Amino acid sequence: MFLKTLIAVVFLAMLASLAAGVGFLLRDDSTSRRLLVSLKIRVTLAALLLALLFYGFFFGSLGEA
Repeated sequence: MFLKTLIAVVFLAMLASLAAGVGFLLRDDSTSRRLLVSLKIRVTLAALLLALLFYGFFFGSLGEA
């Protein structure tokens, strides 16, 4: 149950980073680095999400209901 909650939290954090990136894209000037930082965070969260999913399926936590 903890793994499923952690996966949901990471996914919601990815969505929040995506929303922040859109806001930075629309508001900031061309010299701002906040959009790049948002992208780095989102890529890191995506890698973490894939690792959690792999862990869950490999060890059977997510395989069968």
